[in-house]
Amino acid sequence: MLTSKFEMLNKLLMAMKQKRKSIIENDIILIYIEDRPAIFARVEKIYPDVKPGWWRVKLLILQVPVVTTIWILDNDQIRGAEFTMNGTPIRIEVVKAPETKTQQPGTEAANHNPRTNNQQARILTLNPNNQKK
Repeated sequence: MLTSKFEMLNKLLMAMKQKRKSIIENDIILIYIEDRPAIFARVEKIYPDVKPGWWRVKLLILQVPVVTTIWILDNDQIRGAEFTMNGTPIRIEVVKAPETKTQQPGTEAANHNPRTNNQQARILTLNPNNQKK
C-alpha cells in the first residue's frame, strides 16, 4: 500500500514538472478554434475570478479593428488545455518568436550590396495624386 502511494506521488510530481507554464501578461497567444489556428491576441491583464482556481483574462484581439474581451479560464485552460465555448473546441497557445541569426559585421552577408554600377533605388509612391506623368 505504501509503495502504491509513493508511486502515485511520484507520477503526480512528474506530471507537475511536465505541465505547461501559464500565460502571463503581455504574452502574444494564438487562439485555436476547432483545432485550427484562428486569431492572435495579446494578454492584457490576468486577475482572479470570484471562483477559486478560475481567472479573468483580458485579451486584446489583434484584428482590424482591435477588440478587447474578457475570458474566464480555469488553471488548466490558462496553460493550454482545450475547452469549449458554445460547444466549439478552443485552446490557447503562447507564441514564441523565432530565433534570428545575427550576422557579424564584416561578414560577406553584411557587406553584400545588390546595387552596382551607381544604380539608384526606384521610389514608389502609394498616393495616386503624387505620381509623375
